[in-house]
Amino acid sequence: MEIILVRHGETIWNREKRVQGISNIGLSDFGRKQAQRLAESLESVKISAIYSSPLKRAYQTAAAIGKVHPVAIETEDDLQELDQGDFESLTLAELRENHASFLEKWIADPAAVAIPNGESLNDLQRRAWDAFQKIIETCLRAPHSREGNKTLIVSHGFTIMTILCKIQGAALNQFMQMHVDLASKTHVEIKDGKYSIMHFNDIKHLKGLSSIWL
Repeated sequence: MEIILVRHGETIWNREKRVQGISNIGLSDFGRKQAQRLAESLESVKISAIYSSPLKRAYQTAAAIGKVHPVAIETEDDLQELDQGDFESLTLAELRENHASFLEKWIADPAAVAIPNGESLNDLQRRAWDAFQKIIETCLRAPHSREGNKTLIVSHGFTIMTILCKIQGAALNQFMQMHVDLASKTHVEIKDGKYSIMHFNDIKHLKGLSSIWL
């Protein structure tokens, strides 16, 4: 079985370097172009199931891919991004100016802190991994699982990174080593109960896509 983990395309908040957790922001014009490139890159792939975070930026990315695959998109709440609590919508400059002590702790050991009125990485990983496992179990019971088809999951940066940490057996304070770019694809193979990352953070389909589309 193979699962393709896709991070959503760009939003205005991504471009403005704002903290973007569970805020329901849609794709920018450039993000829609990225999603279209993603869809084109997957056109020849046999995708039998598509799951998405319900947040607009992820669902819109999934919908673009769904246009070339006759598959219903299933939403899964636990695939949402990290709840950034009090930090939602702040720019990185505002974070540095007003929350310097928290940032120091986050940089030193991100897994040891929780965002005020939001989540911790441990909270995120627990729910994201549960959702990932539920999707795997559902797909393995379906007839298409025996046909070598692939399942697509469209989610968010931190969410995907915590899932990849679990797959790799890496500590959560190393999660930045699993960084995935906007509109990227990461292929995970599951065989005999073991996980392996076949292609990590693939963005070849975005080659030549420039800010002219902004």
